[in-house]
Amino acid sequence: MKTALLQITSSDDPAENLDRARAMMAEAAEQGARLILTPEVTNCVSTSTTRQREVLQHEEDDQSLAGLRDKAAALGVWLLIGSLAIKTHDADGRFANRSFMIDPQGQIVARYDKIHMFDVQVTETETFRESKNYRPGDKAVIADTDFGKVGMTVCYDVRFPALYSALAQAGARILTVPAAFSPVTGAAHWESLLRARAIETGCWVLAPAQTGEHPKTRGKTRYTYGHSMVVAPWGEVVIDAGTDPGIHIFDMHDSSVSEARRRVPSLTHVRRFDGP
Repeated sequence: MKTALLQITSSDDPAENLDRARAMMAEAAEQGARLILTPEVTNCVSTSTTRQREVLQHEEDDQSLAGLRDKAAALGVWLLIGSLAIKTHDADGRFANRSFMIDPQGQIVARYDKIHMFDVQVTETETFRESKNYRPGDKAVIADTDFGKVGMTVCYDVRFPALYSALAQAGARILTVPAAFSPVTGAAHWESLLRARAIETGCWVLAPAQTGEHPKTRGKTRYTYGHSMVVAPWGEVVIDAGTDPGIHIFDMHDSSVSEARRRVPSLTHVRRFDGP
């Protein structure tokens, strides 16, 4: 199955980002892609809560979601919207970091709210507190598609292998890890984590990423690592997209999952244990 990862440098203007994503989707489909994946927070990369409250919308009103669904239907492709920053009706006003699987008719097949919040101090000057503005999800999700079961995750989730093990044991053969990774942690851990998740589960790991310096109207400048990546079920890196925005297409074969799991059937060897 011909599949496309979109590596994007989103701004804090959802309308601008939608136009860019739709144009890239059309180009990917023209090159034969049947599945297209976008990065985390495709609609808005911003460090300003004020700006987010100005431009973000509830799911039922979100123009980015509507526009991307319409484009998927027009092109007749499957679309994994890596995630959108979405307003919720929660009393504390926090947003959701929500991933969507869209079918070729433009319908939402599955939605997943990022479970693990990126609350870290990367360096003495670079601190993230995602949970301040985003509320975590609490449910693992598999999307049923005509090309197999897809386990949906987002970015920082990749550091929690139990989630991926649970998805694989529940039938996932493809794992999605859309991201907006920090350049510091990206350089140190990104490839190693993605390869580990593929090797442990015998799944394809598809990780479209934000990249570069993100244009803004207010707040601090945000930089992301890029290096959108595809890892095959045996652990080989099929694509490393580097740091430039662009479209990266590859052929994904389900037989690779069966072969990797035949050679090392670790999913069938999982045992319960007591302690520590």
